Amino acid sequence: MRYVSTRGTAPVLDFEGATLAGLASDGGLYLPETWPTLDREQIAALAGLSYVDTAVAVMHPFMGDALTREELRDLCTRAYATFGHDAVTPLVQLDGRHWLLELFHGPTLAFKDVALQLLGLLFERFLIGGDKHLTVIGATSGDTGSAAIDALAGRIGVEIFMLHPAGRVSEVQRRQMTSVLAPNVFNIALDSASFDDAQALVKAMFADSGFSARFRLSAVNSINWARLMAQVVYYFYAAIRLGAPDRPVAFSVPTGNFGDVFAGHVAARMGLPIAKLLVATNVNDILHRALSTGDYARGAVMPTATPSMDIQVSSNFERLLFDVGGRDGQALAAQMGGFDATRAMRLTNAQRAGAAALFASERVDEEAMAETMRWADTRTGEQIDPHTAIGLAAARRLADADLHEGVPVVTLATAHPAKFPDAVEAATGIRPALPPRLADLFDRTERCDTLPATLAAVTGYIAERATPLPR
Repeated sequence: MRYVSTRGTAPVLDFEGATLAGLASDGGLYLPETWPTLDREQIAALAGLSYVDTAVAVMHPFMGDALTREELRDLCTRAYATFGHDAVTPLVQLDGRHWLLELFHGPTLAFKDVALQLLGLLFERFLIGGDKHLTVIGATSGDTGSAAIDALAGRIGVEIFMLHPAGRVSEVQRRQMTSVLAPNVFNIALDSASFDDAQALVKAMFADSGFSARFRLSAVNSINWARLMAQVVYYFYAAIRLGAPDRPVAFSVPTGNFGDVFAGHVAARMGLPIAKLLVATNVNDILHRALSTGDYARGAVMPTATPSMDIQVSSNFERLLFDVGGRDGQALAAQMGGFDATRAMRLTNAQRAGAAALFASERVDEEAMAETMRWADTRTGEQIDPHTAIGLAAARRLADADLHEGVPVVTLATAHPAKFPDAVEAATGIRPALPPRLADLFDRTERCDTLPATLAAVTGYIAERATPLPR
């Protein structure tokens, strides 16, 4: 299995190389040169398998010779042993049409755990026993940071520097990051910044040859292919339990950075019968505008009760544009260069047509989000977090307007409601409690440094603390 950059000039890598690299050296994102596929019989054979065995069947075709099936099964078993539900990602039925796929049973109560618990083990596996040391740099709008830190804290051969916009993550999200005191974990709060600013700094550090040449840099954001690959699994796991391959299934995905929903695109490319992928955005709606009108123009980020979606530059959207627009790296590099310069671009006709074959989109405001949290609580007895409510509001609109009535609709429940207690309480009058394993979170010591959101400040901080490459 070979991995190519969306911008066409970075070296072609194998799975191990793409995992350790994260971002491609030309500024693009890695993805497989060709998509592996599962035929109808292979998909049907997944029925009744455990989550771990499903994960092995779905992910091993992406790995080439990097891991045997037995080695991958061992890593998956270890990764998902930390989850609080035996099904790992259980389905919950809301009514005759709608389902929730609960992705928040991992150690930090968010869907990012599904991928990052495995990614941490992959990093350690590829680094241990050699002289390689990895400096992981990430940006987070809340959940990625805590999940990545939990997965990498104390691991051999790796240190992690996580950037977050000061004051723009929930208190639970912040404390889950800053209360981890392992010596290889460094939290950086960026003053007067948005997530987009933090993400831009991460990309700038990878692109800065003077800085990046001093360290072996990698990423844990969904720009890292291995993380995105692990998210493909739960689309298969859910769809099979609802009748695939004999029945198509639709998915509604609350998303800001497009990684979680792009994993659904990968599942469809592999052969899973997905009727529709619904991109659910909040008022920071660049993805909705791009998919519905072809207008990918960056606006000001509006802070909302769904901070993980307060994004105006969606990194993984580049992967979709590459895959549905002809896989022309040179053309996409020019298109993205224009976006970087002007903060706006138009999708090509090929990109719009390719996306429309599978994707739809909805913009959900805060009033509709709150109404959906109340509906879930009063009509189904389920408490949902505000991000999941964005997805469910969009799903209910889609089911009414665009889908054959026999198609089940699965909303990805991306976070535990207790991660956003203020928003849930404001909508429903009920304040969700943290699970027992996190009951002492607000009593834990925090450690975090606040920096200005400048490349010089952040690279200077990291250079003083990271392990350099041997001379």
